This record gives sequence, C-alpha cells and structure tokens, in this order.
Amino acid sequence: MSSAASNLVNKVWNYCNLLRDDGVSYGDYVEQLTYLLFLKMDYERTRKPYNRKSSIPEEYNWANLVMRSMPGSLPRR
Repeated sequence: MSSAASNLVNKVWNYCNLLRDDGVSYGDYVEQLTYLLFLKMDYERTRKPYNRKSSIPEEYNWANLVMRSMPGSLPRR
C-alpha cells in the first residue's frame, strides 16, 4: 500500500474511533463516513484532470460543506 493510501486509511480509522468513542454506533459512523467520502470523490472528479460536472446540488456539495465547517463561518439558509 502506498504512503498516501496508508495515510488515508489511518485518517478514516481515526475518524471511526472518534465517532465510536462519542457513542456513535458502527452502522451510523459507516453511513456518515461513506457519505463524506462520496462527496469528496465527487468533488475530486470536478477538478483536473477529470473536469466533470457534478450532479450534486451546490448546497450539498463538498466545497459547501468545507466552507460551512470553517471557524467563524455562518451556515447559509
């Protein structure tokens, strides 16, 4: 496994452990992390070299999620 892949796997497991320690069940954290990975993969496909159009509405896409999670940002409604 490459270093980048190993780093990603470690990050995912760290998130899993964090969620589990906060009382989130296995099924729930798998669902949440799967959704986040889906959004991130969709975002990556809109970048070079793929340059594909996303079918996810802007208010639910990865870039919007990242913007909302920045300290001091206000959620848009």
